[in-house]
Amino acid sequence: MDFSWTSDQIALREQAREVAADAVARLGRYNDSWINGFSKDFAKQMAELGWIGMTWPVEFGGGGRPPIDRLIVGEELIAAGAPIAAIWFADRQMGPTLIAYGRPDQQAAFLPGILSGETTWCIGMSEPDAGSDLASLTTRAVRDGDEYVIDGQKIWTSFGALADYCYLICRTSSDGPPHTGISEIIVPMDTPGIEVRPITDMTTNEHFCEVWFSGVRVPASNLVGTEGNAFKQTMRQLEHERGGIDRLVSNRALYELALTRADRADPRIRQRIARLETGYRLGRILVIREVLQQAPAGFSAATKCFCTEHEVEVAEFVADVLGAEGTLWNDVTRGLVYAPGYTIMGGTSNVMRNILGERVLGLPREPR
Repeated sequence: MDFSWTSDQIALREQAREVAADAVARLGRYNDSWINGFSKDFAKQMAELGWIGMTWPVEFGGGGRPPIDRLIVGEELIAAGAPIAAIWFADRQMGPTLIAYGRPDQQAAFLPGILSGETTWCIGMSEPDAGSDLASLTTRAVRDGDEYVIDGQKIWTSFGALADYCYLICRTSSDGPPHTGISEIIVPMDTPGIEVRPITDMTTNEHFCEVWFSGVRVPASNLVGTEGNAFKQTMRQLEHERGGIDRLVSNRALYELALTRADRADPRIRQRIARLETGYRLGRILVIREVLQQAPAGFSAATKCFCTEHEVEVAEFVADVLGAEGTLWNDVTRGLVYAPGYTIMGGTSNVMRNILGERVLGLPREPR
């Protein structure tokens, strides 16, 4: 692999850095901005720049650009704390999923709104009794003529209160093994029967939501892919979710702040900085392998595990550098107390290690 950047890539990074700095100056800096920084105005600016759907095929309205370009832009925006959350999920997962599995009429109906920055999507995946174990989902969609009737509950649904659409992972059949009978259905969030309750976490953020579906009726034409056969589709979605640059640089802005305050005359501090700088470089290589599709199938579990555990180390370093000041409640400490979520969201580190052992390394399961 050639680890040098081309002149075009260097120019793109500089442009992204300037756009990010301007956005932070106008709209504020957000910790973990891809999940906490919500701005429709900046979403529309991203659309004007062609930075939504950058890598999507041109025939679907995308930019047709190489995947590394999206990584460069995403890294600079997230590291600076620019508010990209209004478009991040749809750009990262929903658009590529609709391109891969959606019908032409679905692509025509939903992709333009994503590309323009007009529509925000949430993902109805986790449930109170089915977090990392998606095969245990119980939210059910029952076919009734030309509609599905949906009943159940989702939790940790980011932007459930603000989204226009929910990309719902649900059960349409209980026959066969647990991973069969899973389907994916697009649900407009203004459909009658949906109740959303925001969850205030310990940082005071409210992007997580509980969502209840009670007799919610949606057209059967909103089914994406084949009924009862969406488990592989969902696993492919998680590949997009777990192996991205957002899992490495979420709190990079806090790290940059700590570097201005750290006592570099202390050899122990220098050693920690060296460890973190090495971690950033290793994590970036892992993400680049995912982006270039050079990693083995399922390896995004390892990438996510390494990168999010690195982010926890970053938070610990920042807290240690700030000392007593780190106990004062402000924007910086709000970012620090978010750290436990890194290794939970998108699948816990323990689950990631199980996936790596079983699906990548082929290790036997422990007898129950």
